[in-house]
Amino acid sequence: MRVMVLGGGSCQLNLIKKLKKRKHIVILIDYLDNPIAKTLVDIHLQISTFDNEAVYLAAKKYKIEGIITLGTDQPVLTCAYVANRLHLPFYLTEQQALTVTNKLYMKEIFVKNHIPTVKYVLLSLDFSDNELLEIEFPIIMKPVDSQGQRGIFKCESNDEIREKINETLSYSREDLVLIEEYYPNDEITLNGWIEDGRLTILSVVDRVTIISKDSVGVCLCHNFPSVHLQSNYIEIEKITKNIIEAFSLRNGPIYFQYLLGEKGIKVNEIAMRIGGAYEDLTMPIISEIDILLLLIMNMEKKKHDTLLFKDYNIKENNKFVSTQLFFCKTGHIKSMTPIEQLKKETGVKHVSYIINPGDEIKSIKNATARVGYFIVTGSSYLNLIKNINNAFDKLYVLDQNGHNLIIKYSDYDQKYMFYSEGLN
Repeated sequence: MRVMVLGGGSCQLNLIKKLKKRKHIVILIDYLDNPIAKTLVDIHLQISTFDNEAVYLAAKKYKIEGIITLGTDQPVLTCAYVANRLHLPFYLTEQQALTVTNKLYMKEIFVKNHIPTVKYVLLSLDFSDNELLEIEFPIIMKPVDSQGQRGIFKCESNDEIREKINETLSYSREDLVLIEEYYPNDEITLNGWIEDGRLTILSVVDRVTIISKDSVGVCLCHNFPSVHLQSNYIEIEKITKNIIEAFSLRNGPIYFQYLLGEKGIKVNEIAMRIGGAYEDLTMPIISEIDILLLLIMNMEKKKHDTLLFKDYNIKENNKFVSTQLFFCKTGHIKSMTPIEQLKKETGVKHVSYIINPGDEIKSIKNATARVGYFIVTGSSYLNLIKNINNAFDKLYVLDQNGHNLIIKYSDYDQKYMFYSEGLN
């Protein structure tokens, strides 16, 4: 098959490798001149994955037989747009894809269907103070149609919104920003698969983020199982099924983000994709279900084993898995711990860098500042933490003066990677 892949970043590498292993011709769409995945594909077209029409024309020209993306929000809409026009298989209609990638429509469906979400308002550049009279500060300001925590700010006043709104809008194709009341919370992420309307929850993880005014929501790690899983499972499952019904979702991967606070569970946002924190690698470790293979087979119009989900029960899963997304202080890179050395550490299953010697590390503003990741397992929470710390002890990214630029958890003004009640 001639397959078009939207996005050539690090989270797409495993997808492209699997497509090549299955003997597909891969046409990559990525606006960068030299994306990470470029050397793995047959053809690279320097087109933005956000440009629906340009991608469609390229797909038509190259007579593609399938289109796919992984770990990134907005290209899901482009996939649906192209698939609809070329009559290719895709698990969402164009309208469904719009509702799960644009918060203008997403929030409207939440409210209409009584799905719990934080109080919000939509603002334009020339907003008046009166539009915020019913909103309590602090607030979180977001683009309605972006990804990777770009353009997200925590603001304490109307003046601060005005100061930041242009930057937020710069990451959007809309002329409105989303203003949400800040809801103190623990954040969890749910990964799953829908098959003919039937839900299988594969994982619920604690999503630990940097607490910073100018890098809101940037993820540090995903830890399975969430310490909130057992005590909140009934409510988590109920809300998830309500979302699936409200959005008329029938097939495909789900990646839903929830906020747990004093007023209960609130839905942060939803996505119909495999998670961008390398869930294509962690799901087989956690559930023994290759969710990436399912996504590829959906594109190929091939049926998978219908009994695949029959015996899986997340509440009985006794595995402990963490995906650590690491960041660096600013500086120029001279050398890094060899990957093979890190893989020798107990419990470490996967390691990768998104940087190279000679690169300059800039300040953390959004998820694109990530410099690498490792996935580690343990026999318990405490053993998992021990294995994580051992790996971090061996991890270095040195600058020209021999200083280790890696930021460890003690450097962040936030709670540790696990909530204390989950330790045992």
